[in-house]
Amino acid sequence: MAYDIIEMSDSEFPALLSEIPDSPKKLFYAGKFAPDAHKLLCIVGSRKYTPYGKEVCEKLIADLAGYPVSIVSGLALGIDSIAHRAALMHKLHTIAVPGSGLSASVLYPRSHVQLAEEIVKSGGMLLSEFEHDFSATPWSFPQRNRIMAGISHAVLVIEAEIKSGTLITSRLATDYNREVMTIPGSIFSHSSAGPHMLIRLGATPITCGNDILNSLGIIPRGGDTDSFRDYTDLSDEEKRIVGILTEPRERDELIRQIGLPTHEINTMLTVMEIKGIIVERMGMIELK
Repeated sequence: MAYDIIEMSDSEFPALLSEIPDSPKKLFYAGKFAPDAHKLLCIVGSRKYTPYGKEVCEKLIADLAGYPVSIVSGLALGIDSIAHRAALMHKLHTIAVPGSGLSASVLYPRSHVQLAEEIVKSGGMLLSEFEHDFSATPWSFPQRNRIMAGISHAVLVIEAEIKSGTLITSRLATDYNREVMTIPGSIFSHSSAGPHMLIRLGATPITCGNDILNSLGIIPRGGDTDSFRDYTDLSDEEKRIVGILTEPRERDELIRQIGLPTHEINTMLTVMEIKGIIVERMGMIELK
């Protein structure tokens, strides 16, 4: 085996994960934690992905290169492994949470043992609540999904059918008060049915890497990948406004998208303009 498995100490336990009501009693890991300043983005999707889903996943992760973002996924076949490999390609930290123990003799799926070793070698992490020699079972995958959602700041669903295990992770993310994002797709594709349902339920639609950065409170400035603006001190409603302002919007359009009472949104916009976050020019509101 190319890596050592360590039981996590209380002082190492991820703060976000300790907040969820069904937090694991113990955790095992191999590799290195994400830097403290990083935002953890959980990416999940269908095992039976489409060429569109693969292209979108790879493009969005490429857009995140150079930013303080760690990619969390489940090491599974399909979108999970595509996300891990894209993160490795673009030198982003990545965390794999399999539905098994971390020993190479039981790691699931068997075809991804080498990928797991590459993740550790690159400075990423393998993470599991299961004992080293625990073999994956049908119930262990939904159980590990709560760790993926709980440890992350946000969850991005790439593709999923209506009846999909992927949607378990998005539901858990909502329960844990995490941001849920998803990718719009073709109305003719079964793989887009899950994302379109999530959008109807309030998930943030994502069309580019900047949409993700905005939702995470990281705003690129002037196209410089070494420069970003941190909006983590904003309220959830203010972050939502920032997420929508990927391009200038009319005030009425912004009010319709937010869906809160007009007077509340106008008050928030005034405060955000005073803070220097937004500016209104010629009837259009944009990020400053």
